[in-house]
Amino acid sequence: MDNNGFCNDSYNSGTSDDELLDLTGTLEFPDDVPPMNHDYNSGKSKHGGGSLNGAGKLMDLMDETVPGVGTYEDFNTIDWVREKSKDRDRHREITNKKTQSTWDLLFSVSDAFSGWLLMLLIGLLSGALAGGIDISAQWMTDLKGGVCLNGFRYSHEHCCWSSRETTFQERDKCPQWKSWAELFGAPEGASAYVVNYLMYVSWALLFSFLAVTLVRVFAPYACGSGIPEIKTILSGFIIRGYLGKWTLIIKTVTLVLAVSSGLSLGKEGPLVHVACCCANIFCYLFTKYRKNEAKRREVLSAAAAVGVSVAFGAPIGGVLFSLEEVSYYFPLKTLWRSFFAALVAAFTLRAINPFGNSRLVLFYVEFHNPWHLLELVPFILLGIFGGLWGAAFIRANIAWCRRRKTTRLGHYPVLEVLLVTLTTAVLAFPNEYTRMSSSELISELFNDCSLLDSSKLCDYANANVTISKVGNGLSNRAAGRGLFTAIWELCLALLFKMVITVFTFGMKVPSGLFIPSMAVGAIAGRLLGIGMEQLAYYNHEWDVFKGWCSEGADCITPGLYAMVGAAACLGGVTRMTVSLVVIMFELTGGLEYIVPLMVATMTSKWVADALGREGIYEAHIRLNGYPFLEPKEEFKHKTLAVDVMRPRRGDGPLAMLTRSGMTVGEVEALVDDTSYNGFPVVVSKDSQWLVGFVLRRDLVISLDNARKHQEGVVSESCVLFTEHTPSQPPNELPPVKLRSILDLSPFTVTDQTPMEIVVDIFRKLGLRQCLVTQNGRLLGIITKKDILKHMAQMANRDPESILFN
Repeated sequence: MDNNGFCNDSYNSGTSDDELLDLTGTLEFPDDVPPMNHDYNSGKSKHGGGSLNGAGKLMDLMDETVPGVGTYEDFNTIDWVREKSKDRDRHREITNKKTQSTWDLLFSVSDAFSGWLLMLLIGLLSGALAGGIDISAQWMTDLKGGVCLNGFRYSHEHCCWSSRETTFQERDKCPQWKSWAELFGAPEGASAYVVNYLMYVSWALLFSFLAVTLVRVFAPYACGSGIPEIKTILSGFIIRGYLGKWTLIIKTVTLVLAVSSGLSLGKEGPLVHVACCCANIFCYLFTKYRKNEAKRREVLSAAAAVGVSVAFGAPIGGVLFSLEEVSYYFPLKTLWRSFFAALVAAFTLRAINPFGNSRLVLFYVEFHNPWHLLELVPFILLGIFGGLWGAAFIRANIAWCRRRKTTRLGHYPVLEVLLVTLTTAVLAFPNEYTRMSSSELISELFNDCSLLDSSKLCDYANANVTISKVGNGLSNRAAGRGLFTAIWELCLALLFKMVITVFTFGMKVPSGLFIPSMAVGAIAGRLLGIGMEQLAYYNHEWDVFKGWCSEGADCITPGLYAMVGAAACLGGVTRMTVSLVVIMFELTGGLEYIVPLMVATMTSKWVADALGREGIYEAHIRLNGYPFLEPKEEFKHKTLAVDVMRPRRGDGPLAMLTRSGMTVGEVEALVDDTSYNGFPVVVSKDSQWLVGFVLRRDLVISLDNARKHQEGVVSESCVLFTEHTPSQPPNELPPVKLRSILDLSPFTVTDQTPMEIVVDIFRKLGLRQCLVTQNGRLLGIITKKDILKHMAQMANRDPESILFN
């Protein structure tokens, strides 16, 4: 119930302006419902002098809706029970009226259809934006290497499509595409290498500088992945502006710049944020979503599925991702609508065809050879590697982000981004596999070698080999000089990606973690796959290889190992399971590889969970102090409600209101002297029999409204929470009736209720607070923040790290 800072005139936590996603710099409510024109955040009413002349009109707030009542302040949690109750009342009213007239019937039909129309709009816009981001990022990434003479807007691949001089073996080379060295008159030699090197670094620094500057100046919420905040918002937390129009515009533009700069990040996570921004903006076109926070979160859950659908070309995986990873409340109706929205988004992206391959993703591959049961051993090894790396990455990244928050480093986000970009570009350019974009690297690693492949990964000693009788691939062959070079470069790329991603994720630019994690796993998997392939080639007489990997057979597919490794590392970082397997299955289009993916994913999760229970998104939620009650975390401690409730021993008495007998001045003084988000209402302070609960914001708005619109209301006027107004003398001051804002059925538990049950109630009902009683008398109150602090204390963590209500 404490809201130190956010219910006052300013937030002062002692942290820098760059911490907590620049929360202090965005309190102007730029894109969501604007605040009232009164200072409600501080809880202070504008005391106007009421007139005593005349009898005055008695104002009952039940007769009309007071603007602002029922809404929430920024950085607070919604009341799920109240929001669902409001929606049921609205739906009941529409149902009762639809038989009265044709207009009411049409209104009922349009209300029922509005949800599907909203999903259609979200899918169309999200798919269009994703296609534009893919095309722009590909062009700007190629711009670091050169320019097309036929048209500045063409990427390298598009430039060479129409060239008649292009051969299949050298399909990336054509006269129309010129490197920067060729444009500056240095076509070959050391000078050409230096020119291309300098231009690569210069473009990378320019793109990253523009990205961090736009985020810093126009939309501080556009940085990062966005998934930790999306999870927190879906649990009921309010962050105004986080899903607004400016965040959408800046995130879309800077995502292209950040990906094009060559930083070790991806666009897949931020696309979930982009899709949720689209959903939030479209919600304002429909009244039932604009005025109900719980209904809006159902739409945002569907939008999260849309984001993954356009990011990976996996609509089914997107729905499962929303269900498994981000959603807090996911009814069956939301499942259907998520599926429809993901379908529309995937269709839109397919119509745009951003990669020119009639696929939804750049690294779509198809493997033709079956896997053998004995290959489960290396697949399990990849799962162990993924779990170990995932746990190590989370610890290292959280330690670095905490250092950024607690040192002067956090005061210079632009300098940090430029330094990391400079380091990345300087170290990445000499290595072919770090110079290319992460998506192209994954596509290269997933690739199954064929006769016409010119990649170094397909450079084998006996090139004049016949096609295998089993499957459509080539038989196992001895590694050539090019393959040995590729192995060393991949080893260096693996170390580079593992280290630089730790410092990149969490900077003040849009940064996703899916692609960097998959790149690390794909490199490790490809290396292991090549090792297995060479082991089978030189030792085909071993018992383990007899019968399925004889001489001349195509039995090992290194690209499959890369795919399994990518799934293992992504699972170790995010702790995804079902949705991850489905996403990877949709990427490859092969049913027979589900078992290897499942084995690696579950192994990585078990290993990572043994070293730390939190995934990367849960760790960042805890680092930022968001009030997120993790539904997967078990509460195993034997404490009671009386141990957690407030007031505790040594605290003052519980702040409460009486249903009658208090004046307007006394209520306003109580509000001014405390920072609580609500107050219990009792029969009297002596009996403390519970009547209900009233929210601070509703109370302040109603009192201010009464002073302005009800005649004769002064500080001495009586405040009533009763249903009937008691008789009063003719010259008595008119009372202010606040019965309409009183919650007459607040959730209560007894003082001996186990906290295990209390935590379950908060999780499953989405409560903000719960009152504690003893024999019907009010004893105290437990808020969501109290529970989170108690759980942190039981886990030997700092309870003061929970900053919000």
